[in-house]
Amino acid sequence: MTAANDRVGAVVTGLGTCLPEAVVTNDEVSRHLDTDHAWIHSRTGIERRRRVSEGTGTGDLAVAAGAAALKSAGRDGCDLVLLATTTPDRRCPATAPWVASQLGLAAAAFDLSAVCSGFVYGLTVASSMITAGSCDRALVIGADAYSSIVDPDDRTTAVVFGDGAGAVLLERGRTSDPGAVLHTELGSDGTGDDLITIPPRGEYLTMRGSDVYSRAVTTMTESARSVAGKVGWDMADVDAFVGHQANIRILKSVAKRLGLPPERVISNIADVGNTAAASIPLALADAATEGRIGTGDRLILTAFGGGLTWGSAAVVWSGAEPVHEVRD
Repeated sequence: MTAANDRVGAVVTGLGTCLPEAVVTNDEVSRHLDTDHAWIHSRTGIERRRRVSEGTGTGDLAVAAGAAALKSAGRDGCDLVLLATTTPDRRCPATAPWVASQLGLAAAAFDLSAVCSGFVYGLTVASSMITAGSCDRALVIGADAYSSIVDPDDRTTAVVFGDGAGAVLLERGRTSDPGAVLHTELGSDGTGDDLITIPPRGEYLTMRGSDVYSRAVTTMTESARSVAGKVGWDMADVDAFVGHQANIRILKSVAKRLGLPPERVISNIADVGNTAAASIPLALADAATEGRIGTGDRLILTAFGGGLTWGSAAVVWSGAEPVHEVRD
């Protein structure tokens, strides 16, 4: 970022996660389904996922991840809590105000629903509010407990989704600062609203996997390339691609189309499955912990989800040290 383009912006200063303690392997999932570990792993890349225990909800995961992000940044408060989720604890009211209260905050708080694109949508909204002067510090949390909306007898969804939460703290800074969110782009296509949905009066999530696959690959590729171009990056300039962890084959296909080598593609889907809105911050945190991303690295974050919705962000990594929490 040149001095001429330096401006007020949102900067990532903290990163936190929370995963349920219970691990569910492919073998355990397969016990009452017509499938096995080899089939699940070959088609999704997933080996295990986490599941919340009875009495633990999305809000509980969000509180722990939010507290971890604040601890990572060395802060004790913020003036906005934005919770991206498809699985709020109640239909009304929103879960975010309760999360804020549990964190000891009297901040503005609201939920945002964009399914698996929720974190990128939330990052965009919070960054825009900071840049506009509506707030100075924002906690963006992606949290989902999909085990509450997935039919355990549906092989299409039961093998894919896991529970978890990830959060970042954004603060007012400059676009020349490490951690700067340089540009985001969002999109949607409501004509595909039946591809990933809970039908009216339905209880469980349904997904048309093959249709989602083809749309996701094409859309994520175009979105990632577009946001990189808006900040003047060639794909050769991108140090890491952090895509929504929906399916390892989707991630590999998008990376191939973008011309990115495997070592630049961040994935933790084998260990946590598809955690919906929590997917990208969880992958970011694992990459940072493992030393796969470092201060000053150029990152492209890209997601695709129900709605249909999608979004991408160009971020220069801050070097924030993640704080990880486990919830029983």
